[in-house]
Amino acid sequence: MPIHSQFHDAVTILTIDRTRRRNALDEGALEELHEAVTGAVAEGARAIVLTGAEGHFCAGADLTELEDVSFTRRLAEVLRHLAAVPVTTVAAISGSCMGLGMQLALACDVRVVAEGARFAVPVAKLGLMVDRWTIDRLIRHWGEGAARHMALTAAVLDADDAHRYGFTQVRGDLDAAVELARRAATLAPLTQAGSKLGLDVGTAADPAYDEAFARAWASRDLAEGRQAFRERRSPVFEGR
Repeated sequence: MPIHSQFHDAVTILTIDRTRRRNALDEGALEELHEAVTGAVAEGARAIVLTGAEGHFCAGADLTELEDVSFTRRLAEVLRHLAAVPVTTVAAISGSCMGLGMQLALACDVRVVAEGARFAVPVAKLGLMVDRWTIDRLIRHWGEGAARHMALTAAVLDADDAHRYGFTQVRGDLDAAVELARRAATLAPLTQAGSKLGLDVGTAADPAYDEAFARAWASRDLAEGRQAFRERRSPVFEGR
């Protein structure tokens, strides 16, 4: 099983374990990852941490087993689903984060990066292209200059670059990522889900965001938050 799942304290940790390929994903592993993400949300996880085994996040797609563009199309569906799940997702990145690994990191909400991590989008070395969604996320999370540097020159950037350009929000290891996820898991789920919608729609009118906005303002969680503030205690949110 290339994807391992652990659940505790309302956080699901998903670990990619294909260490013989530095955790590069083939079609089977991609499907298993998608099922693991879907299952974590269905089972009530309030936050998800995505990481890789034995010192590498994900070195990309396993090119030894890929033959055509159908994998890329399926990958696009999996990435969009990961980006849209209504809970906070944290990428805990160490070692190689390249190609498909970078796409997984871009799909997560926040990124925790360890020293020694390395980042690349080596499409120009291979003659292939990533989808427009990935290019857009690359620009949004790295900035246009760094995005062009990686996509057009196959540059490999490091943890210091990731911090300098704003790609990472926390510098640290898996423990730091889990701690961040645990903090997120105690917060108001409807607010988090609605905020994720708003962060992705930009300034255009969006009925789904308007609905989420109204739901949060009418929720029991809002009443609980206000009551907890008055009583000077930590709120207990239920997502309703």
